[in-house]
Amino acid sequence: QVQLVESGGGLVQAGGSLRLSCAASGRTFSTYTVGWFRQAPGKEREFVAGVYWSGGSTTYADSVKGRFTISRDNAKNTVYLQMNSLKPEDTANYYCAARLYGRRNLQYEYEYDNWGQGTQVTVSS
Repeated sequence: QVQLVESGGGLVQAGGSLRLSCAASGRTFSTYTVGWFRQAPGKEREFVAGVYWSGGSTTYADSVKGRFTISRDNAKNTVYLQMNSLKPEDTANYYCAARLYGRRNLQYEYEYDNWGQGTQVTVSS
């Protein structure tokens, strides 16, 4: 198992940027496929972005393509989500999730078995 802690959320105006971090402890993070999900009030949790453990290929939801970038620094056991051109509809609690040797393009909640507690992102108009 790996323990995940998100940070970097906050309040930002529309058009602004935030960088979220997902720090892992407990195991070598480089062998985990990692995803970012978000959940807005009254809505289901949805996939945002993912990074494959082998080779680092990335996947994005259509709603964030071109605005968000997921990356990882294995030396720091951390995965980042750079969010630019934020919109009010990006407001949500953001979670990172991980799966040991998870396959590429992992986009469903049930495919991940390690979750952080979340960090709130609020985008004002």
